[in-house]
Amino acid sequence: MSLQRRLLAEGLGTALLLAVVIGSGVMAERLSGGNIALALLANTLATVGGLYVLIEVFGPISGAHFNPAVSAVMAWRGELAVAALLPYVAAQLVGAMLGAWLAHAMFDMSLLQFSAKLRSGTGQWIAEGVATFGLLLVILRAPAGRASAMVAAYIGAAYWFTASTSFANPAAVFGRMFSDSFAGIAPASAPGFVAAELVGAALAVVVDRLLSQAKAPRAA
Repeated sequence: MSLQRRLLAEGLGTALLLAVVIGSGVMAERLSGGNIALALLANTLATVGGLYVLIEVFGPISGAHFNPAVSAVMAWRGELAVAALLPYVAAQLVGAMLGAWLAHAMFDMSLLQFSAKLRSGTGQWIAEGVATFGLLLVILRAPAGRASAMVAAYIGAAYWFTASTSFANPAAVFGRMFSDSFAGIAPASAPGFVAAELVGAALAVVVDRLLSQAKAPRAA
């Protein structure tokens, strides 16, 4: 598959993922009558379904990373050419921003906006590290053919068990900066989230290697 086609898949897939996350957040907030738990549940279910479908559709073309942390790990493992890493990340970031704008357009919101929703503090950063650690560990260790469902299920769970509602993706952080909505994150909060995500991804690589090197006990 040519690099151009893979980049198109990464950009389009990331854009649609952000449109799902942000758009479902807007719809959930409008219909939930102020019930934040109900809004988060609706946002979660839409994200799980959308993520599963997008991985299935774009996985055969680009690997369906939609996430700079995932692309960096794949480049480190030799599964993505190092020369393709920066183009992948660029496509993901541009796609994320366009996905936010697409969500705004669908809901008759101002296209150009920045989030004012602050998400900061030690608990939030730990949560993002844990969320990204788990995501990468699932990706690295999922049995063949089951990654789509396992990734979607993990992200759905992490929406609820992490204090940050599991962005687990620097591109998602970038795109959600451009949306002053239920799913947004203030630009001032973004660096802490991205740093925590990268640490979580690195720890997942270390743990995966340790698990892979563990020797099975010899038969008697």
